[in-house]
Amino acid sequence: MLVIFDCDGVLVDSEPLSNTCFARALAREGLDWSVEETMRRLMGRSMKSCVEIVEGVLGRRLPDDFVDRLQADTMQVFHDAPLQPVRGIADAVDAIEAAGAATCVASSGGIGKMRVTLGITGLWNRFEGRIFSASEVPRGKPFPDLFLYAALRMNVQPFACTVVEDSLPGIQAARAAGMRAIAYVGAPYSDVAALQTAAGEWIDDMRKLPALVGR
Repeated sequence: MLVIFDCDGVLVDSEPLSNTCFARALAREGLDWSVEETMRRLMGRSMKSCVEIVEGVLGRRLPDDFVDRLQADTMQVFHDAPLQPVRGIADAVDAIEAAGAATCVASSGGIGKMRVTLGITGLWNRFEGRIFSASEVPRGKPFPDLFLYAALRMNVQPFACTVVEDSLPGIQAARAAGMRAIAYVGAPYSDVAALQTAAGEWIDDMRKLPALVGR
């Protein structure tokens, strides 16, 4: 069995911070989205997809340096806050691996971003060599490409994979890949009803994850 973890919002508590930075960057471009609206529209998607969505709403291209400026601002906030791991995730990963399951990370974020977020929270070494990004596949979530790529790299069939996600595009991607999906709905920003309906299985506390995975 392979358990595939999303990164932002599942391993690291980064979504409120990163979406605050995103909303601030969008405001500079004349798009007045709240942090909540930014999360609703963009959370769980690759940066490429986010830019395409925003440019579609604006009706014009974003500046060439938009992503670079946004990422620099976000990384600074992660260091200043500082960023924290999701409560209970380290013990949950330990228990899942002790039960014999393999683990990896598959995120819409880039490898460079994950090197920072997982590094700050002390999780990089747990997954090093088993960290995969949407930048490595043609299409990001909600398409299945990333999760199928992670399964291929880990030499595990899709039907033997369980994905832990906190976003609707992530759950949809897992389903499209033919994988079991578990929704984490413990964060205050979660669209609990939508995630529960889409996944069918869910937890609101990472301490409950090992038992559900082993079911």
